[in-house]
Amino acid sequence: MTSSLIRGRPRRRAPSLVPARLLHTVLGGLAGVVWLVLPGVTFHSATPVPPPSAAAAPAATARSAPASGGTSTADLVLPLVVVVAALAFGGYGYVRRTRRARTRTTPGWATAPAADAPPSLPEADDRARALLVAADDWVRVSREELGPAEARLGAAAVAPYARAVREAAAELSDAFRLRQRYDEGPPADHDERRQSLAGIVARCEEAGWRLDADADSFDQLRGLERGSAPGVVDALVAAETRFRELGARTRRMATLVAGLGERYGPAVTDSVTGSVEQAKDRLVFTTFRLNEARQAADRGEPDVAARQLRAAEGGIAQAAAFLDGVERLAADLESAERLLPATLSGAEAEIAGARETARDHAAAVRGDGAERPVTARGHRFVRPGASGARPAEPLLPADMLLAQADVADAVLAAVRTEATAGPSDPVDALRRVASAVLPLAAGRAGAVPFAASLVAAHSTADADTFIGTHRGAVGSEARTRLSEARRLRDADPLTADALAVRARELAERDVRGHGNPLSGGSGHESGLAGAVLGGVLLPPSDGDPQGAVGPPPSFGGPRTGRRRAADPG
Repeated sequence: MTSSLIRGRPRRRAPSLVPARLLHTVLGGLAGVVWLVLPGVTFHSATPVPPPSAAAAPAATARSAPASGGTSTADLVLPLVVVVAALAFGGYGYVRRTRRARTRTTPGWATAPAADAPPSLPEADDRARALLVAADDWVRVSREELGPAEARLGAAAVAPYARAVREAAAELSDAFRLRQRYDEGPPADHDERRQSLAGIVARCEEAGWRLDADADSFDQLRGLERGSAPGVVDALVAAETRFRELGARTRRMATLVAGLGERYGPAVTDSVTGSVEQAKDRLVFTTFRLNEARQAADRGEPDVAARQLRAAEGGIAQAAAFLDGVERLAADLESAERLLPATLSGAEAEIAGARETARDHAAAVRGDGAERPVTARGHRFVRPGASGARPAEPLLPADMLLAQADVADAVLAAVRTEATAGPSDPVDALRRVASAVLPLAAGRAGAVPFAASLVAAHSTADADTFIGTHRGAVGSEARTRLSEARRLRDADPLTADALAVRARELAERDVRGHGNPLSGGSGHESGLAGAVLGGVLLPPSDGDPQGAVGPPPSFGGPRTGRRRAADPG
């Protein structure tokens, strides 16, 4: 996995050929100069040459006469021609290379002009948002496909791929964290903004590359690689078994939702309204896909069978997610109902302790002659602590601490009244108590922090289910808030709960704005529209509602996630 110190750096460019051509030009010129000078160089021997005979002397003298005076003009022509040709060739190569570099448009050179003309901030922001959505889908789909593989092959067999998903999820979490900081307050400098967005893009790409690296071997493990019919048939049998289990479970969940409404009030089931119906819709879609997968396997078409199987597995996973959400709501309501009395008692202890701390602090300040706390303006700060101890680290003004205790008392009284008046939402009651009391808490009673953790876990899981089952329409903002809620769930449950609730609201807004992904009624009757909305199938190309839907996404990233697409033609 890429080190955090080098993550986000641009790739190194291939070395330019311009210096090489200049070197060739210089070497050619030097060669020409040497050729030009060489004829004028004379080598003298240490051994004297005997004089020629008298008869031959005049003729020899006549032949050597031009040489004794220097190099002739004819001897200089060829070296000069070579020098001129070398310079012309080098200059032509340089100009041609420069012109090609400016006008080249092939993908391999796409990074060359990027340094000269970087994308605008809106373009970089759009790319970062799009990659966050895509990377989140890659991780979700890959984790989803691990389920049937582990159920059939065992946890040990899929352990390397589970590790790959965890590593990709860690990169994605870092990207979401950068996005959260950017949304909270982007840097004032444009270059810093661009660098922040580039860091988001780099981490998303790293997550995709990590999943792409293991996609082929994961298919081999599952037996879904090209031409492997037995693996497809075995996985198909497991999917059919899981499908029948969910069919029976759906009927029980419908009864459970009705019972929750009667016991806790109709408002308590708002978060799962329609969940059972959507689970049935995904199962209808799965029925068609399982039938097509079985027929393709019988015809000896393993590739078609594998594609339909993946679509069926996606439908099964989302139907299970809807039903799990109903069961989780029932379990959380029951847990909150049991925890509420202890939380109220713990909250009373925290409130009483906060008041005692404020009084003891004021008494301690008066006792040692120090400056009295300024209660009107709130200049003197105290941290709730042990009785009689002067706090070392300030937190709240003493008068503010007392005022907060009064507010918390009022919240507790309202919760008690609602609990005794009739059906009420115990999870919401815990949320209100924890929000009012935790700012005063000093660890006197563990029930209040535990209640806050339960509420944060409930809202985070609820938002995650909604986003995962509607991921075809949910944008980056809701996913970013959900990721931050996960990160803060243990350290700051109140903030995590608020972020998760906001994530669900943003996701619902995106779904309302998305509209119907397919036109016509056939898509709804077969569950196709719900499958596209849920990301079980990729949407039609270019967003054309009249076009054919895309393939089911599979384990992998940008290079391999769409490998189940049907062959063109």
